[in-house]
Amino acid sequence: MALLNRFLSALRSDEEGQGLAEYALILALIAIVAIIALIFLGNQVSQILSNVGNSV
Repeated sequence: MALLNRFLSALRSDEEGQGLAEYALILALIAIVAIIALIFLGNQVSQILSNVGNSV
């Protein structure tokens, strides 16, 4: 019975690592999307900020 309890507690601790890996994957996906958005929209955002800066 003690062996079964140790096995189940080891499985529970593995879930915490799995959750951390899932958060890391989500964070990496968000970073990739942000980088791609900046690549495609970077010139437009730069121009808008320049216009705002010039009008001030």
